Amino acid sequence: MLQAAGWRVNHKRVERIWREEGLRVPKRVQKRKRVYEHDGSCTRLRARYRNHVWSYDFVMDRLENGKPVRFPTVIDEHTCKCLTIRVEYKLKSEQS
Repeated sequence: MLQAAGWRVNHKRVERIWREEGLRVPKRVQKRKRVYEHDGSCTRLRARYRNHVWSYDFVMDRLENGKPVRFPTVIDEHTCKCLTIRVEYKLKSEQS
């Protein structure tokens, strides 16, 4: 806003003035990480078409009576649709 009003300031000077006035300085947003690793150990693909990349996750919740339930889900990354979901009270790693 200061630059739009014709002032010549950079973000560091504005943050310094905020701190001097006792205002809270917002945290800087980090850049998004690359999709690949430089050492070639793991390659994450961006989905380009349907059924190209799937991801899985384990979701946990509690019922009204306090009993925990677990949901392993498989999601298509391109369409963001859930391909399969399984609901169990107790889910062992061999069962998923």
